[in-house]
Amino acid sequence: MLQQAVNFRVNPSEETIRVGPLVVRFLITGENSSGSISAFELIVPAGQRLPGPAHSHDHYEETIYGIDGVMTWTVNGKQVDVGPGQALCIPRGAVHRFDNHGDRDVKALCVITPAAQGPQYFRECAEAIDQAAGGPPDRAKMAEIMRRHGLTLALPQA
Repeated sequence: MLQQAVNFRVNPSEETIRVGPLVVRFLITGENSSGSISAFELIVPAGQRLPGPAHSHDHYEETIYGIDGVMTWTVNGKQVDVGPGQALCIPRGAVHRFDNHGDRDVKALCVITPAAQGPQYFRECAEAIDQAAGGPPDRAKMAEIMRRHGLTLALPQA
C-alpha cells in the first residue's frame, strides 16, 4: 500500500472575509479537502438581516450548526430557528435566507458538501459591497457573482 506524505494541520485554510456587516472565517476549503467539503464560521451581528436575496443552490448541501445566539433561517417559506448545539441541513434546490432577529451576535459553523463554494465567492461579494461605499451594491453585479458561484436567485414573492 502506497502512502502519501500529507501535511496535516488545524484550520488549513483559515481566512477571515468581511462581507458588509457579516464576518466569514474559512477553516477548510475544497483545496484542503480534495473537493469534498468547505467549512467556515459565520458571524452575524445582532438585528442583522441577510444583505442578499433569498437563493438556492443545486450543486451542494449547506449545513448550519449553531454556536452562539439564534439565527432564523427561512427555508422554502418556513422559518426555522437555529441556536447553540442545533443543526439545520439545507438541501439542494431549497430556497433560503437568514436573519438575526436577536439582541446578540450569532456565530454559526457552515458546511458546504461537496465544496462547490469557497472563499472566492465571499471575496467577490465583499469587493462589490466595498465599491458601493456605504450605498447599496450594484444588483446586477451581485446577481452575476451569485450565478457564477452556483447560487440561483429566488423569484420575488407575488
